[in-house]
Amino acid sequence: MRLIRFIFLATALFFSSWSFAAETEAPLIKLPTLQGEFDLAEQHGKVVYLDFWASWCVPCRQSFPWMNQMKSRYQEQGLVVVAVNLDKERSLADTFLKKIEANFTIAFDPDGNSAKAYKLRGMPSSYLIGRDGKLYASHIGFREKDKPKMEQAIQQLLNQ
Repeated sequence: MRLIRFIFLATALFFSSWSFAAETEAPLIKLPTLQGEFDLAEQHGKVVYLDFWASWCVPCRQSFPWMNQMKSRYQEQGLVVVAVNLDKERSLADTFLKKIEANFTIAFDPDGNSAKAYKLRGMPSSYLIGRDGKLYASHIGFREKDKPKMEQAIQQLLNQ
């Protein structure tokens, strides 16, 4: 199993702009959502694409259609997409969501405690969490040229 993880990390690092973690446990978060609550501890056995965003973030607007595609394309294989809004005022997030479609889980953290737990360094920031609950990769920003690399990292983790 360690060899498979090494191959995954080495391959993804070569082809990607992701930063790779030393297979540490992903910080557990539990946040309110539009439909109730998201608890990362309940996602064991799934691959989680965890994204942090804010209404003022221009690249965040570009990332939502891509996250919709990823959820649609890979949810049957076990991908869960969760976007955590960090706006202090919920109305700002609500206005954003009226303009930009989100077919994935939207969570809210106006105090930013989850961002602190993940040591957020930029907006948007995304984290790839394996079926075992370990943090495998992180990515800052959202650029068109990174989409294939990001999808490849998701595919590789889903295939483990």
